[in-house]
Amino acid sequence: MRIGMLGTGSVGQALATRLVELGHDVCMGSREPGNENASEWAKTAGSGASFGTFADAASFGELLFNCTAGAHSLEALAAAGEDAIADKVLVDVANPLDFSQGTLALTVTNTDSLAEQIQRAFPRARVVKALNTVNYKLMADPSILRDPHDLFLCGNDAEAKAQVTDLLASFGWQREHLLDLGALDAARGMEAYLLLWLRLSQFSDSPLVSVRVVH
Repeated sequence: MRIGMLGTGSVGQALATRLVELGHDVCMGSREPGNENASEWAKTAGSGASFGTFADAASFGELLFNCTAGAHSLEALAAAGEDAIADKVLVDVANPLDFSQGTLALTVTNTDSLAEQIQRAFPRARVVKALNTVNYKLMADPSILRDPHDLFLCGNDAEAKAQVTDLLASFGWQREHLLDLGALDAARGMEAYLLLWLRLSQFSDSPLVSVRVVH
């Protein structure tokens, strides 16, 4: 599958590398065509790796990942182009984190979410929220954890969620631990989870801190 990866940070690179390892062709997109992070990643990730602008990655991909900084995701997706995003599954991994006031906060919360804002701005996109509640290393390789871990996803398109579930299973996530929370408004809770998750990380020696759901 051809996959467009929007974002060149640790999240985008970890997921893009894993996808290339699984045999997918990945174009990593950034604001500028010669982004250093993207070009260095493409040199080492394998023959399935390429890079370009947000628009290049969105046009290339049959399925897209939004791994941009949440506060700037709408701007990045606008640069990618509405027509390039339309009718494609868009996995939103971003979190709307706001550090501007010196404390951890969200740019949107309670009655809305970044994922819902993306869906409204790009109504033809098939947005699925997933992977935003775990560390970037764990996203791509759940075997890092000793025991199975629950992972959430949500979205308004059942077929899109099924496709994302298959992709996550190929990463090694166990299907019985992939919890579909329903419609995209469930992203409000998934994004707010970061307020707890990042606080916990301050009190742990492990960079992989995450709370396992107890059934």
